[in-house]
Amino acid sequence: MTIDRSKLQVIHGGHKGAEAEFGRAAEKWGVVDTTISFEGHKMERAHNVDQLSDELLEKGHVSMEFVFQRMNRRFARGKGLRRVIYSMFHVVTRSKTLFAVGRIQDDNTVKGGTGWGVELAKVFNREVHVFCQDQHGWFHWEGASTGWRPSEPTLPEGKFSATGTRNLTDEGQQAIHALFERSLGAA
Repeated sequence: MTIDRSKLQVIHGGHKGAEAEFGRAAEKWGVVDTTISFEGHKMERAHNVDQLSDELLEKGHVSMEFVFQRMNRRFARGKGLRRVIYSMFHVVTRSKTLFAVGRIQDDNTVKGGTGWGVELAKVFNREVHVFCQDQHGWFHWEGASTGWRPSEPTLPEGKFSATGTRNLTDEGQQAIHALFERSLGAA
């Protein structure tokens, strides 16, 4: 089955590393690339920006205690971090599939802020694929009883979300481009 590239859209936060790379890959393959942002947000890739008002950003409000519980760890409680966490709600909920690049930890969470996007996707019952840079491969979330399983994902039709580490390796970058090529053929 051939996917119509003009009907695809990747949604991300435009941060340095994996998110910006998903955007560059989208541009290379002719896929619509949308960056979710808010006032004061620093992005590496600001393309087709959807600037959230403070009121809309607040719709992603979640208790930091819930974040800490889901992530099995604590983060600083600064306003900037909260706004990024709130914006991740808008990235995740605009599609049914999330692709992430990072590190899957022993407790089945993903390291850092990327992990919050992955946890939100689990909470909202989204399909989740993570390229684990430490394990050198893609993994699909099969649910709490099964956990992560190796996979070779392809892009879904329509909208999909992307997030990931700021510390993208060459292998992580190649995995993103291979995902687009496997799904859409040559750029």
